[in-house]
Amino acid sequence: MHGAHVAEGRGAISLSKVRERAPGLVSLYKNAGASLERRGLSGLRAAVYLVLDRSGSMRSYYKDGSVQALADQVLGLSAHLDDDGRVPVVLFSTDIDAVAEIALDDHRGRIDAIVAGLGHMGRTSYHVAMDAVIDHYLDSGSTEPALVVFQTDGGPVSKHAAERYLCKAAELPLFWQFVGFGNTRSNQFDFLRKLDELAVPAARPVDNAGYFHAGTDPRTVPDAELYDRLLAEFPQWLAAARARGIVR
Repeated sequence: MHGAHVAEGRGAISLSKVRERAPGLVSLYKNAGASLERRGLSGLRAAVYLVLDRSGSMRSYYKDGSVQALADQVLGLSAHLDDDGRVPVVLFSTDIDAVAEIALDDHRGRIDAIVAGLGHMGRTSYHVAMDAVIDHYLDSGSTEPALVVFQTDGGPVSKHAAERYLCKAAELPLFWQFVGFGNTRSNQFDFLRKLDELAVPAARPVDNAGYFHAGTDPRTVPDAELYDRLLAEFPQWLAAARARGIVR
């Protein structure tokens, strides 16, 4: 599996290349570019990961295309940050269900294709997915910062393990952007709000997590707003991580 290593100095994928390879993603690519510019992140090189919750309660979001829509949005963003047109994807429930990738050249229906052969949808173990991303990043040999888009529709089976992994990962150039699907008023998401606010420096050297809620029908969140929210805390983390030498 490729997708996380970016050599120094290699540029983003151009609009004409996106038109040629993934015409359906042109509008997403443009929206993502505008959002990066608003955040002062134009020209940034970064690896992008996508983590997808495959617990039983997620079934309807796979069925109605919400998960595929998020995958397309993340690809549109990654084309600005990475140069290979691929994003590593980790699907998790009780354990890791699959490690795959999505690509500009093959994005249509890709999520359905990945999940088609997978078995029982289990419970929600954040820490196993975090562990898989950390391993993949370290194995890739990349020194670039990484943006991990971590989608879930509820709290984890083990809050202690999730918190421990997040704090441990704060020494690495990884930023975890959690995206909630579901009822905004559900107390299922209290833990994610807590992760977002874990103390610095008492619990972790930098604030390496963000959280936003996409609601019960994530497809209704406008692309421009989604990108602004995905990138809301990334610039502050980047500055703090650079100041501490976590990002070179």
